[in-house]
Amino acid sequence: MFVTFEGPEGAGKTTAIKGIAERLTALGHQVLTTREPGSGTIGQQIRNILLHGEAMHPRCELFLFLADRANHVETIIRPALAEGKVVLCDRYADSTVVYQGYGRGLDLAQLRELNTFATGGLQPDVTFLFDLDPEVGLARQSEKDRLDEESMAFHERVRAGFLEEAKRDSLRYKVLDATHTPKELQEQCLTEMISLLSSRSADGRS
Repeated sequence: MFVTFEGPEGAGKTTAIKGIAERLTALGHQVLTTREPGSGTIGQQIRNILLHGEAMHPRCELFLFLADRANHVETIIRPALAEGKVVLCDRYADSTVVYQGYGRGLDLAQLRELNTFATGGLQPDVTFLFDLDPEVGLARQSEKDRLDEESMAFHERVRAGFLEEAKRDSLRYKVLDATHTPKELQEQCLTEMISLLSSRSADGRS
């Protein structure tokens, strides 16, 4: 099962993923936690450029994210899924649509097409959106990267974009109030995931 976690900066995704992975492992599932950008050697090099490098044109930024994603899917995510693992991914294709589309103003339809090409059509089984006021989220960040330093107007467009995408694909997205405690958020995610895993097992799928 492929599960992605999306949301504004400081929403608590990383903390939740760690707790969820521990719980699922205790229940006997094989779990892989990963992230975008930055998984694998190539991914880490791209992450350093994207988050800690100099300012760049939005199209340059876009293609770096897509390059990271293409490598990530083929070398990490698909092999793990083929082994029957539960893959928990901190950000995925939706972040590109939201940050480079709603945030930067690039064409949404074109971004979706490019994501499909980069991923080979791999879609998550479920996406948890940790929704949070960007002012609250950014205040939680002790260290800020290049994207964190964008204007508040940019981060507000990002939040609005995630909520709009959640409406657009309401069957896949599960919107969570990220003002809840980490434990509460983990429990909400686990309830949904265990239900999905049970139904997949009943259908004979991993």
